[in-house]
Amino acid sequence: MASAPSEEWVDLDVQTMAGQIGLSTNQTSERLNQIDRVRALGVAEHIDLPQLVVCGDQSAGKSSVLEGITGIPFPRQEGICTKFATEIILRHQLGMNSMTATIFPSANRTQQEKGSLKQFRRALSCFDELPQIIEEASDLMGIRGHTTAADAPTFTADVLRLEIVGNTGLHLTVVDVPGLISGADDESDSALVEELVTSYMKKSRTIILAVIQANNDIETETIIRRAKKFDRSGDRTVGIVTKPDLINEHTEARVAALSRDRNKLKLGFFLLKNPTPSQLRENITWQKRIEAERLFFDSSPWKEQVLDKSRIGAGNLRIFLQELLDRHIELELPKVRGDIQELLTTAVAELKQLGIERTSIGQKRMFLTGLSMEFYSISKAALDGNYYGRESPFFEALDMKDSNRLRAIVHMENMSFADYMQDHSEKRKAKKQDDRQKKKQDNEQLCLTPKQMRQWVKTVYHATRGRELPGNYNHVLLSELYHEQSSHWGDIGRNHLRAVTTLVSRFAHSALHRVVTDVDVRRSLQVVIDEKLQQNYDAAEAEFERLLGDEQFHPITYNHYFTDNIQKSRQDKMKKQITSSISRVITSDFNGHFHVKNSPDEINRLVVNLQKGIVVDMDEQACTEALDGLRSYYKVARKTFVDNMCRQVIERHVLDGLAGAFDPVSVSEYEEVEVERITAETPELQRRRKELADLKQTLECSLRELRE
Repeated sequence: MASAPSEEWVDLDVQTMAGQIGLSTNQTSERLNQIDRVRALGVAEHIDLPQLVVCGDQSAGKSSVLEGITGIPFPRQEGICTKFATEIILRHQLGMNSMTATIFPSANRTQQEKGSLKQFRRALSCFDELPQIIEEASDLMGIRGHTTAADAPTFTADVLRLEIVGNTGLHLTVVDVPGLISGADDESDSALVEELVTSYMKKSRTIILAVIQANNDIETETIIRRAKKFDRSGDRTVGIVTKPDLINEHTEARVAALSRDRNKLKLGFFLLKNPTPSQLRENITWQKRIEAERLFFDSSPWKEQVLDKSRIGAGNLRIFLQELLDRHIELELPKVRGDIQELLTTAVAELKQLGIERTSIGQKRMFLTGLSMEFYSISKAALDGNYYGRESPFFEALDMKDSNRLRAIVHMENMSFADYMQDHSEKRKAKKQDDRQKKKQDNEQLCLTPKQMRQWVKTVYHATRGRELPGNYNHVLLSELYHEQSSHWGDIGRNHLRAVTTLVSRFAHSALHRVVTDVDVRRSLQVVIDEKLQQNYDAAEAEFERLLGDEQFHPITYNHYFTDNIQKSRQDKMKKQITSSISRVITSDFNGHFHVKNSPDEINRLVVNLQKGIVVDMDEQACTEALDGLRSYYKVARKTFVDNMCRQVIERHVLDGLAGAFDPVSVSEYEEVEVERITAETPELQRRRKELADLKQTLECSLRELRE
């Protein structure tokens, strides 16, 4: 461990810097500290945070820019401090002298690697120790050249964090990323750097400090084009032009124009003069650098270029960046809080769905009980037709093909069943007299004329004759006619039962998918629920077969609708017969008035016509009575069957058994072996729960840090 830093560890004229930048208020300092503490918690992996990021080509002079901004003399050995991002935190606090280096591991590290990297913590006594710290960090990160591993990476997404608290004269946080590589021998290295730089630039709350050389064309500069890709409006990109002393003679006007340009970038450009190699060898101080920059731009040919003096030199850049970051954080902080709260809500919801950590049998049974309560609640709401309660999002779809509104769907299915029974359940259906051809419908329903219907009844009548007197029919006749007519009920009813059972099964799958996020647990519970639904279906099928078996007995009913139908049928026939007879003896005058003569001859004619309507064929009479009885009884029996099918089969067994397929009572009856089998956790799920628990804790801590 290094010794405590000396009083002279920052080689800066603090009073000069403080006077130049006008130190931020305590509130601004606290805002910056809040963002840094939240970043240190790891929230930046999930939420974009306000930050300054220095980007540019490897030869653009990024190190000199960073030194001008932070006052830190970065090592300049070839290849050093270019393999990973470096986060520099400057906090001005009188009476404090501390400089600490830590590593923040990337999200793609394993838990073991993260733990090892997070343990890295070094206190520096002076900047001379920085090269050694970078070497140690590189070794620990396993960067190529610092390890013997053949597959070691050249670059890494890990971040080295340097936190400097003392008389810095500045509250600022800035991130330095590896320079973009042009013409690299290893294209994979170039791609890795581009990916790393892009990961910072594309974040909407990142202020891009785009470093470019003065002798390059701004329009074609790689970093400017890349910045415009992610910052199309140019609202968060600051251009920093370096090495103006190396440009061709007489091109100063082109470079000087950038200090006044606000069209290419809304935040404009700054011109910086990098220290010369000899000045670097002499370890030029920050204040001497500022003075050298001033003298450079005050000399010919630059003094003739009408430069914007506020856009020249590292000192002015520091002032600008301090104020820019202050405004940026004040603007973005409420949005950051909102994003964190939203992510926390999502994490808590997913944690709730995953359930408590389940190691003991008690925890596992409690986990299943919680899931079963949710499943039961959804099922009851669906069965009760209560679609607007706590589970309303589950029922929002109104399209019956995709809807989870079970009661509504079953109602429609039952109504379709009733309509089908009314129109298509009779094996033989009488059609109009002029429809002479026999037809077959989808369910093999025979369409007969009235004459053909009477012929069928007469055939069965003769086949069922017993000891009854002429004009009467055996009670077996009505039974055989009814059993023949209702012979399709079995197929129709079974189809309806299967259709409703399919709907219930689909609903159960959908409800389980909503309640259980663990795929393996859901799959295991699906088997349990399907077995229970199959038991319900078997019970419903047995109930249906009993109903169907009841219809095989001799017809019996005490429903007055049966006698009402027979009486109405007889009255209709009598009315038709009387109307027909009277029409034969009624005359009309010229004016269209009808007259019935009250004479013995006319009365005799009326009686004779009425007598003609009396059936003298006793077999015909019996068949007519039997057909009327069949029609009347069939209507009563069909309606009773439909109601019993919907109540005793569908409602009692299929629907009422749904909620009990997976409810707290059934869970309490599970054997321990079954509980263990259902709730077995995969390593991936355990890892995900831990990640969510850690994320929840991180987000909650972050919200506490960001309280106003």
